[in-house]
Amino acid sequence: MFTLNQKKLENLGAMITTREIAQQPDLWDKAYTIYTEKRNDINNFFEKLTTKHGNIRVIFTGAGTSAYIGDTITPYLKGQVDERQWDLNSIPTTTLVSNPYQFLKSDIPTLLVSFARSGNSPESIASVELGEQIVKDFYQLTITCAEDGELANRAKDDENNLLLLMPELSNDQGFAMTGSFSCMTLTALMVFDTVREDEKKARVKIIREMGLSVLERVSEIQKVIDNDFNRIIYLGSGSLGSLAREAQLKVLELTAGKIVTAFDSSLGFRHGPKSFINKKTIVFVFVSSQPYTRKYDLDILKELQIDGIAQSVIAIERTGEDNYDGDTFSFGIEGKDVPDAYLALPYIIYGQTVSLLSSVKVGNKPDTPSPTGTVNRVVKGVTIYDYKG
Repeated sequence: MFTLNQKKLENLGAMITTREIAQQPDLWDKAYTIYTEKRNDINNFFEKLTTKHGNIRVIFTGAGTSAYIGDTITPYLKGQVDERQWDLNSIPTTTLVSNPYQFLKSDIPTLLVSFARSGNSPESIASVELGEQIVKDFYQLTITCAEDGELANRAKDDENNLLLLMPELSNDQGFAMTGSFSCMTLTALMVFDTVREDEKKARVKIIREMGLSVLERVSEIQKVIDNDFNRIIYLGSGSLGSLAREAQLKVLELTAGKIVTAFDSSLGFRHGPKSFINKKTIVFVFVSSQPYTRKYDLDILKELQIDGIAQSVIAIERTGEDNYDGDTFSFGIEGKDVPDAYLALPYIIYGQTVSLLSSVKVGNKPDTPSPTGTVNRVVKGVTIYDYKG
């Protein structure tokens, strides 16, 4: 797909999505540069908060794919920050808006970290308004891809709202979020991770090389998609277990449900969801780079291989001391100490490519995959009710 000419991609209805998947490694460099340019502003903003408050509730929020950013980074960041000062939570805007009384407390200083491609989703705007209404000491970090979106406009001239704009091309014009997801994920990791700055830079270099290697090896992924299947399952642990949800959503979106999907954690899958497997199922497992966690990912891979029911069982992994001996897409690139939350970026390029090729296989147009038009790039039809609490 990434080597097809423009005419062929246009005929497939895949030109935008293909381009936006392929440009991500370059966008990560740009997102990192933006972070370094804003680093003093970030440090000053956080210093203001910590000087005034001993403990701050942080809510990572967004809708759909944007919500999965928080889900992906939170397990890792909880092990990095001082939790006596930073109480990290990942709560979708779709949950905040319907149940604000459960998460927004008047007397708890709160930093709402909004992830938004367009910044115009009704729930994103409502979450901000509810925070302003309910929380006495309310702060915002707005990470968005659209300079002219509602969230970005609200952040301007607000000293309690730090705006971080993503690279312009990360504002995906295709239906599916691709570069927007990965750029906002990387930026949040840069902002909240406590490792040295040179370590952050080194990690960006490694994951960029890994992302490029996926694009160069698309023929390997095409061979998987050429098989006879109608179900896809993604599994993983920790940050990669959360990433599994985003990966399966991409398949569901781009095939408009013609390929049925599921996701779970590597350990949780045995507790009922394993019943989903039949002979036309492909199972992908995002394998952790953390040696202890990796054992559980390898165990489910081996178990499914022995079961012999699924059409294919495939490991997506960075080569480690112990590896899966079945079908594997392996990154041999150095960087064994890169945490899973960072590996999520090249791993999701693999997942996005699976979705793109699957969409074409079932006769869909990846750029406009909803044939009925009832599912939109920016959600419509949401009624926001006044909250009187």
